[in-house]
Amino acid sequence: MKYETLAIHGGRGQEEGSAIRPVTYPIYLSSTFTQDSLDQFNEFMYTRSNNPTRNNLETLVAQLEGAAHGLALSTGMAATSLAFSLIGPGEKVLINSNVYGGTWNFVTGVFRTRGIEFEIVTDFNNYDFAQADDNVTTVFLETPSNPLLEITDIRKVAEAAHARGMRLIVDNTFMTSFYQKPLELGADIVVYSATKYYAGHSDILAGLLLLNDDEVYAELKFNQKTLGAVLDPVSAFSLTKSIKTLPLRLRQHDRNAQAVAEYFRDSEAADAVFYPGLKEHPGYEIHRRQASGNGAVLSIRVNDRYDLNTFCNSLELFELAVSLGGVESLICHPGTMTHEEYPEELQEEIGISKNLLRLSVGIEDTDDILSDIDQALAKARR
Repeated sequence: MKYETLAIHGGRGQEEGSAIRPVTYPIYLSSTFTQDSLDQFNEFMYTRSNNPTRNNLETLVAQLEGAAHGLALSTGMAATSLAFSLIGPGEKVLINSNVYGGTWNFVTGVFRTRGIEFEIVTDFNNYDFAQADDNVTTVFLETPSNPLLEITDIRKVAEAAHARGMRLIVDNTFMTSFYQKPLELGADIVVYSATKYYAGHSDILAGLLLLNDDEVYAELKFNQKTLGAVLDPVSAFSLTKSIKTLPLRLRQHDRNAQAVAEYFRDSEAADAVFYPGLKEHPGYEIHRRQASGNGAVLSIRVNDRYDLNTFCNSLELFELAVSLGGVESLICHPGTMTHEEYPEELQEEIGISKNLLRLSVGIEDTDDILSDIDQALAKARR
């Protein structure tokens, strides 16, 4: 089945022999499940370990990813944290220079308490893995990155990392499996904040982790059950429902974001536009090779002839809020709203400047979005 069809019809399917055959897979709210006997155990025993509704979602997202295994967690950071549970004391992790603020907090905070080192790599595309320290076991990257939309060649990094015995973890939140499939490009583990595009309506928190390795899956499944950060059945049901419209939403997101990026590219209001759908983007060709769409997130550096606060406050369709991926358009200031834990000197070094704004472009009418930006800029002109 094609992606659009699988998004609607994928998952566990109906239970064999059941007299009740709902079109939509049901919500199983029971915390525990009856067993046949002392020596006969069924697939489901306790919801923290496994739940039918969550398992249906995990089956669906694995099918969409082309993965052998999927795990659904309570948040995107729970998914990233679970992937990081594979890393032990004395090991070292390479990360790209701008990643989600929550990931940065984990790396700079929790890694330290666990005796894990990390190193920032400003350009993985030109990084010499042969020079990496012997204790590097893991590479973690986002592509496109948050918030500067930098593009990393996943296949190239996977081959170089694997040659040194390193594991590659890719945060694919911006693209989803509809536009990009890192496992097919050589990644070992893919993580998502499913709060964003998979959910798509700014109403639930969820995380996903996908992989093919059976032994690693068994370890992660044990860690998930032990740590307890599982997705609840109601959220799993809601997420499954949202995925049915994921392709439709993403296509409109993509069209709108492309229009907004081109608007700012041609406007004096922006000194720089960061969006992989623009041919001027330095990662444009790499992104075209590994992704089939450009996503709905872009960042801009606002020209100092425009007042940042006035512009944001004058927008009527764009809400000033953190997060992204909902059907509504959002705008935020990364330096103080999403990446505020980055030291100021590091923000300046990697390009998270004080005049940088990140836009999550929704699925409203394209002309309405552009008109809203136009009127807000007119009010913000100094």
